Amino acid sequence: MKEIIFSPKTKHFFPGMRILVLLLGAYGFSSAHSQDFDDEDELLSVYGDEETISIATGTKQTLSKAPAVASVISAEKIKAMGAQDIDDVLESVPGLHVSRDPLNYNPVYTFRGINADYNPQVLMLVNGIPITNLFHGDRNLIWGGMPVKSIAHIEVIRGPGSAVYGSDAFAGVINIVTKAAKDIRGTEIGGGGGSFDTWNAWLLHGEEYGEWSVSFTAEFHKTNGPDQVIESDAQVALDQVFGTNASLSPGSVNLSRENADIRVDVSRQHWRLRAGLQRRRDVGNGAGATSALDPNNRNESDRWNLDITYDNPQYSEHWALTAQVSYLDTSQVIDKNLILFPPGANIGFGVMPDGVIGNPQVFERHYRANVVGIYNGWHNHQWRMGIGGHYGDLHTVEETKNFGIDPSTGLPLPLGSPIIDVTDTPYVFLPEEERENYHAFVQDIWQFANDWTLTAGVRYDRYSDFGDTVNPRLSLVWSVDHDLTAKLLYGQAFRAPSFAQTLNQNNPVAVGNPDLDPETMESTEFALNYQPTGNLRLAGNLFYYEWDDIVQFDSDGMGNLVAQNTGSQKGKGLELEAHWRISPQLDLEANYAWQRSMDETIDKNAGMTPRQQIYLQVQWQFLDNWKIYSSLNWVMDRERKQDDLRFPVDDYRWVNLSLHRDFPTANLSLSVTARNLFDSDAREPSQGDSTGAGIINDLPLAERHYFAELRYHF
Repeated sequence: MKEIIFSPKTKHFFPGMRILVLLLGAYGFSSAHSQDFDDEDELLSVYGDEETISIATGTKQTLSKAPAVASVISAEKIKAMGAQDIDDVLESVPGLHVSRDPLNYNPVYTFRGINADYNPQVLMLVNGIPITNLFHGDRNLIWGGMPVKSIAHIEVIRGPGSAVYGSDAFAGVINIVTKAAKDIRGTEIGGGGGSFDTWNAWLLHGEEYGEWSVSFTAEFHKTNGPDQVIESDAQVALDQVFGTNASLSPGSVNLSRENADIRVDVSRQHWRLRAGLQRRRDVGNGAGATSALDPNNRNESDRWNLDITYDNPQYSEHWALTAQVSYLDTSQVIDKNLILFPPGANIGFGVMPDGVIGNPQVFERHYRANVVGIYNGWHNHQWRMGIGGHYGDLHTVEETKNFGIDPSTGLPLPLGSPIIDVTDTPYVFLPEEERENYHAFVQDIWQFANDWTLTAGVRYDRYSDFGDTVNPRLSLVWSVDHDLTAKLLYGQAFRAPSFAQTLNQNNPVAVGNPDLDPETMESTEFALNYQPTGNLRLAGNLFYYEWDDIVQFDSDGMGNLVAQNTGSQKGKGLELEAHWRISPQLDLEANYAWQRSMDETIDKNAGMTPRQQIYLQVQWQFLDNWKIYSSLNWVMDRERKQDDLRFPVDDYRWVNLSLHRDFPTANLSLSVTARNLFDSDAREPSQGDSTGAGIINDLPLAERHYFAELRYHF
């Protein structure tokens, strides 16, 4: 237990502590007037049906009783938001901030101040199956966004989850559950368009045929993307050093993309098959791979998935059994040359008339299998245990470039050389490699008293490249009364180093280290959930974590930057939530998050992430068949890293407004959404140090923009 959380000095560390005290005081008042309920159905009739979550333990539990700090976002809420992409939804989660990386403007899901390049500390699941790539440990460099029409709900855990999910369930876990036939019930078609030459179209169909349940979803998206201007990019500094004039700034970010997302879900009795394709084409590279603008680059990716699940909750008298096999095929392809630095650039070895061009491509296959059993034959205990394995194969690495060593001569390429192919030579940027992982876990949910539940679990993982790791979890949940639940949570987590960190080679900037250890996390949390009525819910939590063995590229003393386990970070914080359904027509939600994360190697603020966030939303049915939804996302107090001498990043307040009109007799609905309604100059921080910054004025987000869509259900 970390004394910093529970010591008498806590009030000095956590602003907003008084809110929790008031929450407890409110509980004391209400409990004095509460009555005893012996029948659970009667209790539900008074307090309402509560959302459930499955990723906390692998079994379905209510949010208040689940041994985790978690959120669930339903399809109805996603629709009310007018969201077009999953990033539009995730900003509503307390303690989670969606930042941006210059490369492709990929989302960086920052939980509780934990931020790193490529965002590998967050595990994303689709229907409980990881979509992690071996190359950078992320979701795919050619991400291209993820549409939301086929999503049934999203489950989010803040905090570690390696005792259940293994590697990368570190800062948080995001599980996207796609729609089955029961979620669609018929056919829906829709389409829309809006700012930035954007258009969407989709088809959803779900139906039951006897014992068979079948659903099919297809979503298509095309956009030129926001054209926000980068005033000064990384090439400006190089021009100043070498006397060149190559920079393309000021210039627009490159955010075009064409997406197709197709999914099939077929089930019968205990068997289920799901398959899908996420195809990305014409994906622009954002602010550039090296923070130097490149308006012409385009990328593409195909992500194929297939999983077969056998799930029998009554396999025998006391046993439930689930078995699953899955396959993921993923690629990262350069369609048009990736120009690292523009024509006329000099990066230290002379002027490159065609620019510095490098086209790295990777292709991966992932195979997973696991068996899980749940035993209920021991009174007041539910045992969950399982074994599984993962085989990841980065089977093809390709690279063309106009710099480095010519494989045919073994000599450096002269300036102005054409692009050459170094695939299958010692001069490629990354060797082809594979990784095997086997795991076993056990978990016990023990209700040792009427109002007390203890969840204890541990998972063992064996990796072919770095060895063993063991990660336990422990949680105590106390149902203080019908309307108040308290939780004390402890967990450990790990993140396996990516292949870019262990195997990177022939890179003038950063070299891999095959002797890396996994990053580790240790976390303690205390949470309260108070629901005096079915229309009001209040929740709050305190957390403290220690993040060790952080992989950073540090100097080896010989002029090279080499991946090493040199970093350490500690963080603490507070998250508060409120949901008040004032009437059937008016619904309010709000959350507040505060965190402070310290880089222990320099004893300074870790930087790059918001210290405070406020999120407010209101949904109002002001007339029959008319609804309005509005939200405010207020991002505050983002400090730079210690050696970055620029001013702190400005706060921003981002307001969205969505208007919905239903036509029940025609089975039609129409919505119009404005995002960044007041045209805030919102920016996400760019990397920088004492020598300067690649993008001095940070990464601009989209200006005010609009989108309208029409859907028909039959």
